[in-house]
Amino acid sequence: MTATQLYPGAPAIQTIDVRRVYKSRSGFTFGGQKAGKSVTALDGVSLTIQKGELFGLLGRNGAGKTTLIKILTTLLSPTSGEAYVDGLDVNKYVIPIRKKIAMVSGGEQSGYGILTVREQLWMFAQFYGVTSQAAHKKIDQLLEAVGLGDQANQKVYALSTGMRQRMNLCRALVSDPEILFLDEPTVGLDVEASRIVRDYVRSWMQEKPGRTVLLTTHYMFEADELCDRVAIINHGQIVAQGETDDLKKGLQEHARFQFELSEWAPAFEEELKQSRGVVSAQTMNKKGKVSVQIALENEEYITSAMQTISSAGGHVLTLRRIEPTLEEVFMRLVGNSDEDKAAGEDEV
Repeated sequence: MTATQLYPGAPAIQTIDVRRVYKSRSGFTFGGQKAGKSVTALDGVSLTIQKGELFGLLGRNGAGKTTLIKILTTLLSPTSGEAYVDGLDVNKYVIPIRKKIAMVSGGEQSGYGILTVREQLWMFAQFYGVTSQAAHKKIDQLLEAVGLGDQANQKVYALSTGMRQRMNLCRALVSDPEILFLDEPTVGLDVEASRIVRDYVRSWMQEKPGRTVLLTTHYMFEADELCDRVAIINHGQIVAQGETDDLKKGLQEHARFQFELSEWAPAFEEELKQSRGVVSAQTMNKKGKVSVQIALENEEYITSAMQTISSAGGHVLTLRRIEPTLEEVFMRLVGNSDEDKAAGEDEV
């Protein structure tokens, strides 16, 4: 039986209780743990990512994101547990897996600066066995798609950071991979460059059903915009996973609303706090604009809250519901410890 026939209908990516333990280097810390000690970068990670999904892996630096990516791209072996890419064991089928995947990392080196952009991409196409004719056609399509058509014959060393990262994306896609790993692909990029990368990743997936992306990021808005499902990893463990809307709904304990008022009096807030169903009320006054954020036991209490403001002499100009954000979910689950902030990324 050939490698590609091992698990017909298998998920694009699957991990089962994957652990990775390092011996920390002398003089270094790893994930906040002291050097010389055994360090657990991944502690029983189980994930299933179906073909056609854009899946987000969210976590702080040192949480285990990069270690997991390295295992799935055959750069590391798990200490224990099982990991499969398109049904292939990452320990047994390194070459077949590498033919199916590509990877882009934020801040990675962009290859050979003396080459032109076209030469750089052509060279990588040859590594994957793409014919010259097909490679040149593909390179033209990719460069135009990411807004680098005019830079095709420019030396790599002369490119801006954003241009280099867009070129790296083209480099990863020139071999037409089935599964794309994006490890912090927009870190350090400006707004426009980040948007171009996100837009093309989305359109690339839509071109061909079954293409799969695993995105690691600590930009919550990016994950919220792009991902079908996400998993949050902290200290090497998955603490939550699911569709972003479901995770946000699960977080929301109270219905939250914001009023904008034409005028303000201290009595408004006090009256609101005493109103039926109001859990909390907070006033904000910025540049003459007065707004009140309230949390309610149930959204049905919004009518009585508005009546309370009206009775106190307030006039409501606008009203909007405040939806929970993925960042709030992340902070609720992961916390905000100084130790986590100080920890470096999980490099070997």
